[in-house]
Parts: sequence; C-alpha cells; structure tokens
Amino acid sequence: MGVVFQTQHVLQRWPAPTLAPVPDERFEEHLRYPVGLGHRPDAAHDGAAGGTACGDLIRFSVAVSPDGTVDAGFDAEGCGALTAAGSAVCDTAVGTTVLSAATISPRLIAEALGGLSAGKWHAADLAVDAFHRALGAAAVNGPQLAADPELVLVAMSGGVDSAVAAVLSGPRAAGVTVELWRDVEGDPGGSCCSATAVRAARTMAHQAGMPHLTVDLRDAFRAGVVEPWIAAHEAGLTPNPCVRCNGSVRLDAMVDLALRLGAAALATGHYARVSDEGLLRAAADANKDQSYMLAGLAPATIANLRFPLGGLTKPEVRQIAREHELAVADAPESQDLCFLAGTAHDRFLARHGGLTDRVGPIVDAAGAVVGEHRGYFHYTVGQRRGLGVHREEPVYVLATDPASNTVTVGPRASLAAQRVPLVDVTLHRPPEVVSRVKLRYRADPVACRMDGDSVLLEDDFSAPAAGQTAVLLDGDVIVGSATITK
Repeated sequence: MGVVFQTQHVLQRWPAPTLAPVPDERFEEHLRYPVGLGHRPDAAHDGAAGGTACGDLIRFSVAVSPDGTVDAGFDAEGCGALTAAGSAVCDTAVGTTVLSAATISPRLIAEALGGLSAGKWHAADLAVDAFHRALGAAAVNGPQLAADPELVLVAMSGGVDSAVAAVLSGPRAAGVTVELWRDVEGDPGGSCCSATAVRAARTMAHQAGMPHLTVDLRDAFRAGVVEPWIAAHEAGLTPNPCVRCNGSVRLDAMVDLALRLGAAALATGHYARVSDEGLLRAAADANKDQSYMLAGLAPATIANLRFPLGGLTKPEVRQIAREHELAVADAPESQDLCFLAGTAHDRFLARHGGLTDRVGPIVDAAGAVVGEHRGYFHYTVGQRRGLGVHREEPVYVLATDPASNTVTVGPRASLAAQRVPLVDVTLHRPPEVVSRVKLRYRADPVACRMDGDSVLLEDDFSAPAAGQTAVLLDGDVIVGSATITK
C-alpha cells in the first residue's frame, strides 16, 4: 500500500536536492547555524503554522523569481527543533524551482536533519505546513513561468476521485489543494477543503513523488460563497453554494495558478465531459454526473480544464485506484457541504449569520393558521418533514415569507409548475437551442423552451425552489445557467 502512483518515474522528474551525508551532525549544524533565519526576500509572501498552547510558531517568507527559482527565509519561536526544521526547509528549497520546492515533505526534512525522534517530529510538520502556505501564495502571486506542455496541475481533495484523476494525468502531474474554510466547531476530517484535507492531499501527492501546492482561498470563499449562502437563507431562498463556488471561486483560482505555472491544463476529479464546441457535457455515468455543479463555469475556464473521469463509472474509478494501490481506493464519499462538516445547519446560520429561531405561524393557502414554525429560513419549498402539521392529506411547504415570517403549506399538487421564472440568466448559445432544463441536482432534465427570462416546461415539475440553479441544456450539453426566482 506504500506505492501510490508511478513513484520511480515521477521522482526522476521532480528530484529533491541531495541530502547531507553525515546524519549525526546535521541537526546540530542547522540549530547552531540556521539557514534563512531572519531573512525576508523581496516581494515575499508569508505562511505560518503553530501558535498552539505549546508556544511553537514558525513563519516563512517565500518569493519566486521570474525564472521560477525560490528564495525563502523564516522566523521561529519555541523549541530548538523548530528552528532546525525551518533551516532545513530553507536549505532544501532555496535555489530550486517552484515545483521542486513543492515536493518538500516532513519526511524529507526529518532526513535532512539526520532523523527526528517522535517528540521532535511535530517541528518538521509545522515547518512544512508553514512553508507550503507561503510557497502557494508566492506561486499564485508570482511571475508567469515558461510554458510546459507536459505539465498538468491536478485539483486534489484527498479522496479517490481526485487521486485517480492524478493517476490518469500522466507522469508530469502536480497537485494543488485549496483551503476554503476553518471553523473551531467544524469537523476538519469531514471536509474536502479544510487544513486537514490539504495536509492529507499533500501527503498523498508526496508519497507519489508529486509536487503539491497549497492555495488559501478562505477570504474569497467566505465573501463569494458563505456570505451569499447566508444572505439567501435570510431572503427565504434555497441557495446552491457548490455551483457558486465552482463557478466563481475555486476552479477559476486553480486554473489561474495552472496557467501561471505554465501548465497545459487543470485536471479535476469531477464526473463531467467537454463537448466538441468547448461547453460542458454530462458525464457518461448518469448516476455520478456532476456537470450541474459546474454549470457556472465560463467557456474560457472550461477551455483550460480536463475531466479524466468523465467517461468512467464510479466502480471503474475505484478499480483503477486498487490497481495503483491507492490508500483511498475504498474511502467513503463526502456528502456534506464542506463548510458544514461537523456543524449543524441551524447552528451554522446562528453563529455566522445571526439567524436564530424566530417563532412564526404556519398557514394554509387560505391564510388559516395550522401550526407554528421556528423561523422561515429553516424551511424550503417542497419540504414535508419537520412541519409538525397533521392532516389527512400530507402537506408540503409551498412558500416562505421573510417579511411576515410565515410558512405556507398545502397539498403536493399545489407545487406543480409549468412556468419557472429565472434571474441572472447566462447563455452561451442562442435561447432557441435550449430544449431541456435541470432544476435540481438530482432531478432528471425536463423538456422546455425559453420564454424571455422564464422556461416553459412541457410537463409539470414539482417544487422548483427559488435560489436553486436552473441548468439550460441542448441535449446533454450545458448551454447556459440561471437562478430560479419567486
């Protein structure tokens, strides 16, 4: 289980600098004469790790020159092992290329120090974490590097899909993982974009001999995804944060980094394909198709993306993982929104959006009060469970009203719609080519035609929810997207 990808071949492509030959003197040498201590390169970017109760804190400053070589310095507080580890990182990284520096791992630093005891291993972990945060920032904001048509940057989450995407991207693959959210009440192990997930993905890449870069997008993610998600709840909508994240935050940032590094493309583990005319197309496996969640991508971004899994089924992907002895071959899939991992939906809205329970009436279509709710923002159109309303015929949420804090319920038949109004309509092709629309991620597409800023459906659709994404299709090709409105 130790070999992850074609390790020998990749290691020849990304050689680490030769380590010093005398193991019993290296730690003391780095401790007494630390390389890079107090140095801050011009135009450097910073990354830090530590600061816990033990008092260990290390900060790196990293810059990338126009020819792609790295300069680095650091400052450290706490145990001597942290200073030695910081020195070993600088000694290893300075003068190498960005991608060679991106192979630096805690094991490499431990070896550079002649080996570390269990009690000192944390120093290598902290130093490498801090260095990679600084290196990622320097790469994102650094100079445009020369084109390398064989290089493919791979978006890695630490799961089986992105790992197999890396396998299928060839020997010149390099990994990148974005950190999107950090919350003391969350479960970092259950999120695909936490600091813990970044570390896991980096470890997987390094075990394969692959370079790995870390990109911190927490500020952009909060502003571009979490805050609009909270605002949509406050407005009585049912938001779709994954479409927003993929369409305007996460993938665009990684594509930009790929282009800056001179890579040919960014590969991801999404189940989607690209049509001959450069638009998104549904995956071969309808059960795993994720093109809906990518519908917000602009054609210019799609042109720089590769989807190695688009023609595969999930069982085929897991089989490839087993054949390559990937440790994640049988790992379960993440189901939660990344920023909700380990946190209840209601608790998150209260902590981060101030949306606390507001008791209000549940009414029927005639306005008669039939129950009581905890706050309109806890409910979505089409919801049946958790209403506490008992009638002979099951009732569903028909509408929510923020102004009056009311939730209107009624029979399922009242949810049927044939005209669905839209806002923020984006079309990549003329509206006349739209023949189908997908109104929920797990819903089948329905036949339709565009009518101004609405879609007219050939058959009734139950409970189109304001705030959700409407994906506009020509066959199985995405030709546009919009947001359902009230």
